[in-house]
Amino acid sequence: MTSLLGTAYESSDEDSPNAESTKPTPTSTAVVAAPDISIEDHSRQQLILTNPTDTTLTYNVPYADLSRPQQGPANPFKSGSNGNALKRKNVITGFAEEAAMSDATFTAQHRTFQSLGYTKDPTVQGAYVGDLSKAAQFNGRDVVQMRPSKDASAALRRKRARRGDPSIVDGEGAYRGPWARYHDDEEALAAEAALAGEELGSDEEYEEDSLALTAPAPAPAASSTAYREASETTTFHGTRLYDELGRNYMHVPRDQDINLHKEVGSIRNYTPHNLIHTFTPHHTKAVTALRFFPQSGHLLLSACADTKLCLWDAYHDRSLLRSFSGHSRALTDAVFSPDGRRILSASYDRTMKLWDTETGICVSRFSTGKIPHVIRFNPSPEHSSEFIAGMSDKKIIQFDTRIGPGTSKDGNDDDDDNDNDDDTTKLDGTSSTGAGGVRPARGTVTEPTQEYDHHLAAVNTLTFVDGARRFVSTSDDKSLRAWEWDIPVPIKFIAEPYMYAMNRATLHPSGKTLALQSGDNQIVVYAALDKFRQTKKVFLGHNNAGYAIDLDVSPDGAMLASGDSAGWLCIWDWSSRRMLHKIRASQSATTCLAWHPQESSRIVSAGVDGVVRYWGGKGEKAVR
Repeated sequence: MTSLLGTAYESSDEDSPNAESTKPTPTSTAVVAAPDISIEDHSRQQLILTNPTDTTLTYNVPYADLSRPQQGPANPFKSGSNGNALKRKNVITGFAEEAAMSDATFTAQHRTFQSLGYTKDPTVQGAYVGDLSKAAQFNGRDVVQMRPSKDASAALRRKRARRGDPSIVDGEGAYRGPWARYHDDEEALAAEAALAGEELGSDEEYEEDSLALTAPAPAPAASSTAYREASETTTFHGTRLYDELGRNYMHVPRDQDINLHKEVGSIRNYTPHNLIHTFTPHHTKAVTALRFFPQSGHLLLSACADTKLCLWDAYHDRSLLRSFSGHSRALTDAVFSPDGRRILSASYDRTMKLWDTETGICVSRFSTGKIPHVIRFNPSPEHSSEFIAGMSDKKIIQFDTRIGPGTSKDGNDDDDDNDNDDDTTKLDGTSSTGAGGVRPARGTVTEPTQEYDHHLAAVNTLTFVDGARRFVSTSDDKSLRAWEWDIPVPIKFIAEPYMYAMNRATLHPSGKTLALQSGDNQIVVYAALDKFRQTKKVFLGHNNAGYAIDLDVSPDGAMLASGDSAGWLCIWDWSSRRMLHKIRASQSATTCLAWHPQESSRIVSAGVDGVVRYWGGKGEKAVR
């Protein structure tokens, strides 16, 4: 045995007393009976090995090499069940397994989850997801299986009142047809009658009962109106209304180190960096609009979801000057008139109200019974008293502020009453002849001067272009339409499959292009003159999905600013589309912003948190 294993083989027994003395000295090389011998052809292995940068294979690999199992350590990025299958994503959130399911089954399970809160788990037989207590209560049945039986349906039909005689319009036995009620609905109908006087929700629409053939109610008197009990009020929050020279806050200040009377855009704008002021007291809910006073920018207007309008001093102590109250629901938009003497506000209470900037009196009310989403005054001097409103019922409505409920279209007063009636008093009971003789509203204007009705969904933006001879509108129908002023037929219609709904827009100071906030997290630019084509200019780097995010171009046209759903204030270079700076403006979404028309590097922002912040250049310090 020793000769077979080699002379170097010995026992490992360390207890042997002569282990060290009897250890022989190796005199020859060890012999291995079964050595490891490589059977690979080294020349072929050299051909198989390629550099990672090679783009061609110079060796024809045989099928035996292609089909042999892999060798070496396991790849941790491959699944354990199938070593050759990578963990790839087929949806954004991960890997989704395909399952064959009919449309009827999917619809039934989807309706079950919406109605009852549970549905079947398609991956596990007999399992459910969602509200398991409800699944146990209804034994896992879906909405199709829970339909009443024929006997239950027949019993339900027997409870229904008779349809009546079609020849009888009103009274006992009148025709009700498919609108016949059930006998056990009396309690529910009484509750509906008790709530009939309340307002509809912000997202509800009024419904017209076209089959009500009862005699119409008598027309109300000319002096009565449904808005007679509306409580429009205003409060002055400043220390004094007039200074020693008899001037109020409408006067453009001249004691600042900047000329507020110069032409807008005549100086170069720079990127804002520092927070220089926070306007207090804060709004209690989200801010929906921010507007600087036209031309001078010495006043700031903010509209809020807490139903209030606030007018702030943009200079001096930057305090709250006046607040306007009169809407019963959240405000959707607010704008200054071209001369700044009037403020127009829109609300979810389905009304638009015109306020006097100086006195705070509500001058006029406008309503069509629908929710106004956006309002804009015509900036041309010829039509400066007219405005348009984008409504929730797909229409664009045009009103003239000179036409009231008691005024004819030629501008003359229709009513015969004397000037000492109750319509000539302020809402707080004082005379309306003070502060310029501003007359309070006496009713609600419901008849527009023009209607533009071609959109297929709620209107989101209205922007005047081409010297106010035209305007551009966008809608939730993912289209863009251009209109001639006072002509209710669009001159341009753009709707492409790749387009998203555009919910905010701003015109470049040059008047040649129009920037729009698209719902796919980008800002697109369209030509604003004759062709209205989309340009190649696109601004990226911010998030706007789920919010109506404001955007604005600097007065010199060199920079574009936009809010962000994460609270950032993003600023791009208009020419290069490069993002210049991002400011952490809020911890919640920043939805409103506006460049100051006269300052070189000041911008105001606000959002969901209700705080209005004022930003300035690098060298400007915060003023508390």
